[in-house]
Amino acid sequence: MNNLIDLEKKINSELTTKINNSKILHNQLFLDIDCSDLIEVTLFLKNNNLTKFRQLIDITAVDYPENQKRFKIVYLFLSHEFNQRIILTFFINENEIVSSVTKIFPAANWMEREVFDMYGVKFKDHPDLRRILTDYNFEGFPLRKDFPLTGHNEVRYSEEEKKVIYEDIKLEQNYRNFDYESPWEGTKYIKDQIKK
Repeated sequence: MNNLIDLEKKINSELTTKINNSKILHNQLFLDIDCSDLIEVTLFLKNNNLTKFRQLIDITAVDYPENQKRFKIVYLFLSHEFNQRIILTFFINENEIVSSVTKIFPAANWMEREVFDMYGVKFKDHPDLRRILTDYNFEGFPLRKDFPLTGHNEVRYSEEEKKVIYEDIKLEQNYRNFDYESPWEGTKYIKDQIKK
């Protein structure tokens, strides 16, 4: 299957009820499915001799806090044999649990843990779903749009206690005064010197 149009037709004909929408954009095939069909569609893409998407490139999420279905989950697959990429997406609610694809693609283990750690999306039947990029006591999910830019706590090493401690964020106000001048026009003191 060297042609993306043929590939799209083949997938749509085989998975008629599973594909909600398909389109070709930027020389890649995009498929929208339902969360409940993830395992079946993934198995088809990997095992079918006409598709052969045998490498999972990445799993990620996009946060849309204003939507009822808050998260868009994105799977990227690659077919080395046909040199084609496919992007599989679906939307889920905030507390909805997604089926793990670690039994199909063992590399999904770390990717699903990253999505769990950064967005709080849980994966059913994952062998070891725990934080991977943040500390075990970390509060919140850093890539959600409602997570504060400064975080909730700051971490520092205490010489007195000889260990790493957590403290509430303290922002110094003198570092928060901005002049909003364009650096190309020069700052105020440079403009004053030029006028003299």
